Amino acid sequence: MTTFSATPLAEIDAQARLLSPVFKGATARAGRFAFRGEIALKFHACMADEKRPPEIKLDQVMTVADAGAATIPFLAGMATSLEHLQLLCEVLGDKLAADGKYFFFASNLDITNRYQIPYGGATFYVLPLDESTVYNELLDLFRIERIDLKKLDTGAKVLAIADAAARFNQKFEEISFEQGLKVMGPIKIKENRPV
Repeated sequence: MTTFSATPLAEIDAQARLLSPVFKGATARAGRFAFRGEIALKFHACMADEKRPPEIKLDQVMTVADAGAATIPFLAGMATSLEHLQLLCEVLGDKLAADGKYFFFASNLDITNRYQIPYGGATFYVLPLDESTVYNELLDLFRIERIDLKKLDTGAKVLAIADAAARFNQKFEEISFEQGLKVMGPIKIKENRPV
C-alpha cells in the first residue's frame, strides 16, 4: 500500500514542517495525497528539548502530491509578507516544478494587485489577502460553486481545488521578486486568522 512517505512532501514532513493538519493523507484518487494545514518556513532557535512554534510559517496551506513523483504539482497558502516567498522556495527546493500551479497570498500587497513572479524554478501566482481566506479566494478565482463541494470531505475538496488549479491559465502582470519587494507594504499583524 502506498503511503504519504512515498510523496515529495515526505521530506518536509520529516523536518517537522507540516503543522496543524486539518487533513493529511490519501485522497480518493489512487496515489494522490493531500495536505491542508501550515508549513513552517523558519524555526526559532531551540534550547535543549523545548518545542517552540515556528518564527515564520505559511498559513492556510493546501497542497497535493503524488506517490513516486519528484515534484509537487499544486500548492496554495498565505504569508504575512511577500518576502516569505523566498523562504518557501528554500524549504521546497527541487520539489517545485516549472509547470506546477503555485498560489502565494500575501497580506502586505495592495488588494488591487495580482502578479506572476518567477522564482526558484517555478512561477507563482501572487495575490493579496486581506479579510478572506485562501480557500474562499481560490473558489472565486477558479469559479467553483461552493455548493458543489459542500458534501465532500476535506481531502476531496483539496483534490477538487488542485484539479481546478491545473486547468487555470489566467495571466497576471509578470514582475520579478525584487520588483515585488518594492511594491509590497508593511506587514499587517492580524489576530485569529482562520486556518
